Amino acid sequence: MSSNNDPSALSNPTSLQQALLNELRQNSARAVMLHQLISEKLGLNATDHKCLDFLMRTGPVTAGQLAGLTGLTTGAVTSVIDRLEQAGYVMRDKDPNDRRRVVVKPVPDGSDRISLMFESIAQSMLALLSQYSEQETQLLLDFIRQCNDIALVEMNKMKHESTSR
Repeated sequence: MSSNNDPSALSNPTSLQQALLNELRQNSARAVMLHQLISEKLGLNATDHKCLDFLMRTGPVTAGQLAGLTGLTTGAVTSVIDRLEQAGYVMRDKDPNDRRRVVVKPVPDGSDRISLMFESIAQSMLALLSQYSEQETQLLLDFIRQCNDIALVEMNKMKHESTSR
């Protein structure tokens, strides 16, 4: 992996870096639009849908844990959980390890409805990934993980900036 310590590289990206930044923005915009469409088809808003996605991947979590995963406030997460529960996608249950705590978990029928919507895209993405070597795939994985980390850090910065003003 190449590392450029030149400070001017941050303000003067190469044409290849600029092209990649443009494609990342395009990918982000298309992902938002795709998930908005999926949300509409499921009768959810986009935030509720993505919170449900976190729940489907992590399994049962508390509202506080879901807030930490998503970068949302606990108040916002409580509203999301209320809407998802009302729509039949999640249920609240007692934590098996601490009966005083409540965890939220996806309802299997709701998970099945969502999984069906992603079958085609999952197959297309697997076909795309099969074109890359294991080493190239590892590089892509590392890049995406770092992009996700940056997004969460930036979200947290924005949250703290808005509360300190």
